[in-house]
Amino acid sequence: MRIFKTAGLLALLAIAVAFPLVFSNPAVTTIAVFTLLFVAATTGWNIFSGYTGYIALGHAAYFGLGAYALAIMCQDWHIPGGYTPFLLVPVAGLVAAAFSVVLGWIALRVRRHTFVVITIAIFFIFQLLAYNLTGLTNGSIGLGLPIPTDWSGDFFNIPFYYAALVVVVLAIVISWWVRHSKYGLGLLAIRDDEDRALGLGVKTGPSKLAAFVISALIVGMVGPSGPISWSRSIRPPLLMPPSMWPLR
Repeated sequence: MRIFKTAGLLALLAIAVAFPLVFSNPAVTTIAVFTLLFVAATTGWNIFSGYTGYIALGHAAYFGLGAYALAIMCQDWHIPGGYTPFLLVPVAGLVAAAFSVVLGWIALRVRRHTFVVITIAIFFIFQLLAYNLTGLTNGSIGLGLPIPTDWSGDFFNIPFYYAALVVVVLAIVISWWVRHSKYGLGLLAIRDDEDRALGLGVKTGPSKLAAFVISALIVGMVGPSGPISWSRSIRPPLLMPPSMWPLR
């Protein structure tokens, strides 16, 4: 039975890899990229909120942090347009994860409705910072990204598709590992009854924070992988694009 399941997953992955080569219409590949980004973002969000039961409504902040991190790195390091910016996507995710360590430590000191309110406040604080730290973010004008000059219209979406696909595969693998590990069992115990889990020896604080950081890492890689990046500019309203409303 496991052989059939593995074969099915490999076949699904092969179809995903071949999809933009078979359906090369830019309208179709654009929809496919958005679909992959939704899958990656929601999988990352689920690693924390789904497994612990803590509803985080400000994860779009890490989406924006990752995008701004990529734009600043490209600007300061004079990264040309092309494939090189995609190599910086994991770095952008690590930047978002680094912020989430402190923010998660603060937010996870409370529970339930108070936690929800704090996560929403964190998002709006970062959006205001993006408007007002003009020396870093260039305010409402935003930051530009290097534009590939040798990509045709039919080809333009394909690198973004594969970048999003890599993030999706990474997110699913991490989520699968968490769900089937002893650590993931502890997270599920927290979701069911946190006080009882603490009494049974689960280190609830570090466990929640680790899940929060892993979740932010994945969402932070989604921002620079997708529509923000191919729009060629990063602006404060894009910290909360309509496509990320489910993460609010």
